[in-house]
Amino acid sequence: MLSLNGTGIGNGLTFGRAVVLDRWRRTTPDYNIPQESVDTEIDRFRTALANVKAQLRGLENTLPPDAPPETVAFIEVHLLMLDDPVISEQPVASIRRDRKNAESALKTHADTLVAFFDRIEDPYLRSKKNDVHQIVDRVMNELLGLALSEPAQLSSRLDGQIIVTNDLTPAETVSLHQRGVSAFITSLGGPISHTAILARSLHIPAVVGLHSAIRYIRNDDVLIIDAANDTVIVAPDEDTLANFHQRQKAHVQHTAKLALLSDRPAVTQDGINVKLLANIEFPEDLPGLASVGAEGVGLYRTEFLFMNRPEPPTEDEQYEAYCQVLDSVSGTVTIRTLDLGADKQVDGGRADGEKTINPALGLRAIRLCFNEPTLFKPQLRAIFRAASRGDARIMIPMISSLDELDQALELVRETCRELEKESKMFNPDVPIGGMIEVPAAAIAADLFARKLKFLSIGTNDLIQYTLAVDRIDDEVNYLYDPLHPSVLRLIHQVIEAGNHAGIPVAMCGEMAGDPVFTRLLLGLGLREFSMEASSLPGIKQRILESRINELENFSLQTLDCLDKASLRRMVDQLNHTLEKPA
Repeated sequence: MLSLNGTGIGNGLTFGRAVVLDRWRRTTPDYNIPQESVDTEIDRFRTALANVKAQLRGLENTLPPDAPPETVAFIEVHLLMLDDPVISEQPVASIRRDRKNAESALKTHADTLVAFFDRIEDPYLRSKKNDVHQIVDRVMNELLGLALSEPAQLSSRLDGQIIVTNDLTPAETVSLHQRGVSAFITSLGGPISHTAILARSLHIPAVVGLHSAIRYIRNDDVLIIDAANDTVIVAPDEDTLANFHQRQKAHVQHTAKLALLSDRPAVTQDGINVKLLANIEFPEDLPGLASVGAEGVGLYRTEFLFMNRPEPPTEDEQYEAYCQVLDSVSGTVTIRTLDLGADKQVDGGRADGEKTINPALGLRAIRLCFNEPTLFKPQLRAIFRAASRGDARIMIPMISSLDELDQALELVRETCRELEKESKMFNPDVPIGGMIEVPAAAIAADLFARKLKFLSIGTNDLIQYTLAVDRIDDEVNYLYDPLHPSVLRLIHQVIEAGNHAGIPVAMCGEMAGDPVFTRLLLGLGLREFSMEASSLPGIKQRILESRINELENFSLQTLDCLDKASLRRMVDQLNHTLEKPA
């Protein structure tokens, strides 16, 4: 028996036999071609690109009717990347200039593109390097005359089996699910990779980023996947299997119980109302909100409108997108303004020029918006116009100083004056809030709270910046700790600042969607949680089983605890010894 750890997606628990797709053990040929063969080699490369585009269009047209809407968007991303000059044109230049074979030229420039994505601080955007791997893999296979997709060669039904591979394309993920696959294990990826996003949408367990998967798992191995605990057990013994079956039965019962909570308000046993909101990225995320009882949207990530396109969206295009969301949500929609960076321009940011040494500390989010008002002003105009159709709030990311805040608020006022002068229909009273994700902002939260209508704690970045830890870096991410005393003190400080100013404080990072921290955060005073929709039922259950008056003193004691092990024991006690039946 062997236990392996990666990043679990969802809370699923399942077992089955492994189907291993061992990809990318291909050697890339590297040789020079004679001058008279250059044009032929270029034609071979361009034909391969055209064939891959045709394959992707074919996949798009044959998706099953119940495929998650995100699938089409992901395929479109791959098509756009195939048109990126780094993929489509620069290899041609290398073939012509250096007389390199097509495979070698493609690999050289693809490696450059992957290195670019590796420098991006934002986890979602950094994960785009997996898209590069996937599309380059397709083109390479086409050039080499290899099988395009191993899943296509598998049997038509794969009921109860678990796919183990380096990575999966969006179309493959959906196709394999349709054929009965019970779970996925990938060597690459993270919580925001395509496989992870689609696994959540399809409600099947997955463990991604399990780097040793291909090395240790063989075809027909019996596997247990415990996504909630980030664990894969290979060849479990009889006792482990028996325990699994008991846990699986309990898990099914628990999931059914959670589904019954969707219409219940999130009220603690001592009568405290808690607001549960959802994070969304695409309009396609909207249909699932009502089914889990979300009261609105606590974070709408607008940067997805700007990515993978040569030009930014127009004001009217943004207006239509925001209206679609506002028309579909009965509660408040919190729209975060553009959170791109100097290393993540609309066109991919690969133009020649000076590179940001440390993008995490560079020109990103509101700093970029100040530097590029032609991006920021149309977005503000679109939001204010759309807000005449529904209940919208504007949230400004990465604020770190009062000067920045004052500058942002002046741009807001200027935008409203322009819209009024143009006799445009808009809502001038849209609440403006700030995302607290920089330690400087958390420390001065009381000052920010005087000028804003709400605050929202972005724990992902706040933890990273506070602890100087990149949570995606395998070498240091063990230091990423939401329970670090400094992190808890900053969170409490922000909540207290909001309470003192009489404005609401929400949390929209991953910490908000983890039931391990729910009672701790309630005790620290948090009353608005925003998370991925799939996490909401579990958080609601914790709230329904809690009494605030029993949590407050207990949670405040954690602020004085400096020992990590003791702190975790205290949180465990919060989660287990204070439980009351709902």
